Amino acid sequence: MQNKGAIRLFAIALALVCLYQLSFTWITKRIEDKARVYSKDDLVKERSYLDSVSGAVVYNLGIRKYTYYECKERELNLGLDLKGGMNVTLEVSVIDLLKALAGNNGNDPKFLKALDNAVKMEKSSTEDFVTLFGKAFKQVDPNARLASVFATLENKDKVNYQSTDDEVMTFIRKETDDAISNSFNILRNRIDRFGVTQPNIQRLGTSGRILVELPGVKDPERVRKLLQGTANLEFWETYENTEVAKSLIDADKRLKEILESKDEKISGDSIKGKDTSLVASGDTSKSDESVLEQLQKSDTLVKDTTASAKQKKGAKDNPLFAVLFPRASQDGKWMPGPAVGISHFKDTSKVNAYFKLKQIRTLFPGDVKFMWSVKPYGKTKEFFELIAIKVPKGDKAPLSGDVVTNARPEFGTTQSAAEVAMSMNGEGAHIWAMLTKQNIGKCIAIVLDNYVYSYPVVQSEITGGRSSITGNFTINEAKDLANVLKSGKLPAPARIVQEEVVGPSLGKESINYGLLSFVIAFILVLFYMFLYYNRAGLVANIALLCNVFFLLGVLVSLGAVLTLPGIAGIVLTMGMAVDANVIIYERIREELRAGKGIKLAVADGYNHAYSAIIDGNVTTILTGIILYIFGSGPVQGFATTLIIGICTSLFSAIFISRLIFTSMLGRNKNISFDNKYTHNILTKVNIDFIGIRKKLYVVSITVIFIGIISLFINGMRWGVDFTGGRTFIVRFDKNVRTDEIRSALKTTITESTEVKTFGGDDQVKITTKYLSDDNSKGVDSIITSKMYQALKGFYTKPVTLEQFSASDQTIGVLSSQKVGPTIADDIKYAAVWAIIFSLVGIFIYIAIRFKKWQYGVGGVVSLFHDSLVVISMYSIFWKIMPFSMEVDQAFIAALLTVIGYSINDTVIIFDRIREWNKLYPKRELKVNMDGAMNSTLGRTLNTSLTTLVTLIAMFILGGEVIRGFIFALLVGIGVGTYSSIFNATPVAYDILMWQERRKAKKKQALQGK
Repeated sequence: MQNKGAIRLFAIALALVCLYQLSFTWITKRIEDKARVYSKDDLVKERSYLDSVSGAVVYNLGIRKYTYYECKERELNLGLDLKGGMNVTLEVSVIDLLKALAGNNGNDPKFLKALDNAVKMEKSSTEDFVTLFGKAFKQVDPNARLASVFATLENKDKVNYQSTDDEVMTFIRKETDDAISNSFNILRNRIDRFGVTQPNIQRLGTSGRILVELPGVKDPERVRKLLQGTANLEFWETYENTEVAKSLIDADKRLKEILESKDEKISGDSIKGKDTSLVASGDTSKSDESVLEQLQKSDTLVKDTTASAKQKKGAKDNPLFAVLFPRASQDGKWMPGPAVGISHFKDTSKVNAYFKLKQIRTLFPGDVKFMWSVKPYGKTKEFFELIAIKVPKGDKAPLSGDVVTNARPEFGTTQSAAEVAMSMNGEGAHIWAMLTKQNIGKCIAIVLDNYVYSYPVVQSEITGGRSSITGNFTINEAKDLANVLKSGKLPAPARIVQEEVVGPSLGKESINYGLLSFVIAFILVLFYMFLYYNRAGLVANIALLCNVFFLLGVLVSLGAVLTLPGIAGIVLTMGMAVDANVIIYERIREELRAGKGIKLAVADGYNHAYSAIIDGNVTTILTGIILYIFGSGPVQGFATTLIIGICTSLFSAIFISRLIFTSMLGRNKNISFDNKYTHNILTKVNIDFIGIRKKLYVVSITVIFIGIISLFINGMRWGVDFTGGRTFIVRFDKNVRTDEIRSALKTTITESTEVKTFGGDDQVKITTKYLSDDNSKGVDSIITSKMYQALKGFYTKPVTLEQFSASDQTIGVLSSQKVGPTIADDIKYAAVWAIIFSLVGIFIYIAIRFKKWQYGVGGVVSLFHDSLVVISMYSIFWKIMPFSMEVDQAFIAALLTVIGYSINDTVIIFDRIREWNKLYPKRELKVNMDGAMNSTLGRTLNTSLTTLVTLIAMFILGGEVIRGFIFALLVGIGVGTYSSIFNATPVAYDILMWQERRKAKKKQALQGK
């Protein structure tokens, strides 16, 4: 093998990189195990322990030291379905944006009619709402001009009455995109302060949708309120630190007295709801506990495990200043400015609770209000400032964001930091001049959603409504703040259009099921390879172990997320990885049977196998790429592991195994590729595949025909991905009957509801379209409450609404999913296009690679056959099987995977036909095709068997969540193997022969003339 030194060097480097990347996961796992032992399974104490070590060095490599927080950022990310959490897709309300841009013209009948028509068009279109609005406006009145609606006083610098429709549409698009970017920034800041480890937020193309993933959250309703709250920009006067310093000292003393008085009752201080605006990680407040009880509990649970006795005594003597460090200099003087203290992020919720106490509030001026800074203070990014705001009578800010007409980032006169220039309308300019005149030498706080973005010092009265905001911003921070300021006049509420909640208990079960199926499938494949290929099988097993190691290492390096379908993708990849080894080994065995020596047989076997391996895997990668582009969430996770797995399996099978063989042969080690049972297996078969093709055409057509009849009679069980609606997985503390659950739900939920056993008899899956078109904020709480009222009687022990709806419980709603009707349509279109692009892409590749379009047609017909059979099986059995067989995104992923796998089989056969046509050009095509299929039969059956073994392990042990997905793969792999042999090549043969006959007839006709 040429360049084996370079390959060995690359393999070692790749192994070291993977080991380095995976080491962070091992470190964090070790720390979390310590936290679990320390906390004795108390989740609050465990979280407090991890918070206390977040900034501590836990991994020292000599040249670089890593804190626990840094290790956590680099560990293997688990998807929400494995560790629990919430996945939300929000859609910014473009309708509200357009109404805001229209200003006083928003009541124009033509404008309102166009909006209504655009909403209707959106349900059956993939175009963005702005484009649909432009079309709808023209349909309402072809002679009307958009400028008549959008040429307002606020928009005078961008749109006038002479502006063309194209110019106005450009303006609308830019303003809409800026508003969506602003919504994204607001949500990102909210999520960063929410206290969730490894959150993920990303914009989904240009659709105006934002994906938010929050691992480990336990209160979905709180998240919904947080994400769907409308941005509120305000300008406030501030108190100086020196003005409230004495009150802070008095509060610290009073708080000590309160905490020491164990029996004192504090009336009027029970928290009725959860404060989402001033919350950080570690908020342990409960709606049914007094604040004093919360504080006492918090004192017990949120102690730093590394605190010394002196520090503990200091916290007892100065409870407020232990969590809120006063803004004072080293010589004891109070520092200027409105910042009264600094807190670690894990202590902010405790500070909030302290200031809620009535006895503490009365010590401060009646018009003071405290807000946290949005930007972390200091280098560690773990501390936040508490700002004292002056609230006038009426509790309304002196100036709100709706007066801001424009804002842009720019560099200041010193060029050392970016700042934001803003301009206001006439009313805002007047108020701003008064506000700045009254506060010369003081600070004005710029607040968004109760977080302080900046509190610049007023140097002089600012007239004309133009000013700059400084705050030591980076250019990106200045851009973000400029977008925030601009959003003051563009309300852009975000509504949840898709949501999935997975409780940690269900996630833990998924991990257990997934890992168990993975380990068993892995052992079965290793055992089979050794059993069939003897000593060479051990080499393949080493390559397979390297493949899994490389795959996990690359996943971590890329920051990819491992989901339950991702584990299925790894298992499937493992099964398919064997394919490359099987192809190579079967070619080596052929060379050995031809009488070649072992060294030459190995070299020729590898050389002859390359083209087949590459062709087969390129087509599978193609389907994986299409899956990634058109899929979302778990489907993308599956596609990611599939693509990476194919690449690592190619490297391991081709290069790692070759290096091992080269080393063994160099040391004259004996290598055997079979045993007495497998020596001649499938080597002397001579099946007339082409001769029996018509009989098997009839078999395929019959099965598909039965499936079509079933589609008309049974239909399909469509998932909420395609229909819209909600699904809930609910667990009870006893076995229940689905008909009784269904009857009970009818009393509170008027819409038709489907109930089916999901796993054990104590667990059901509830699907309903009740209020699926309603995107109002409280609708999710309403539905959960109605379900609770209907189902609470099925529990043997009393269950509260909070216990029923909290996803961290072992009973109640373990998982939920919501898909709005608009996004359901988009998912449908994406699924159709994914299948079409897969088939077209595969046809083009095969036609080019084999230089005959007839092979492309044969391959596509075979894939179309596979897809129809899988769909038919789902239609026939979805009412019979005891597990869920919904047609959803996971089903489409399975269908595309079957397409990729089946074409892999087909390409291997086509490759051998091409080889035989070159070796035996004078033979009839039928003879070469039959010979090629017979010679590859061992490889086809071996690969299919190993893949089916892994899938059967997943089907039995992989858990209820992916059983329907695996069933589709099982059917597809079996049918794909069948069609590769009995459909693809025979169809290509019939087309080629039909063309030959046509040519012969034309030639005969010309000779007859």
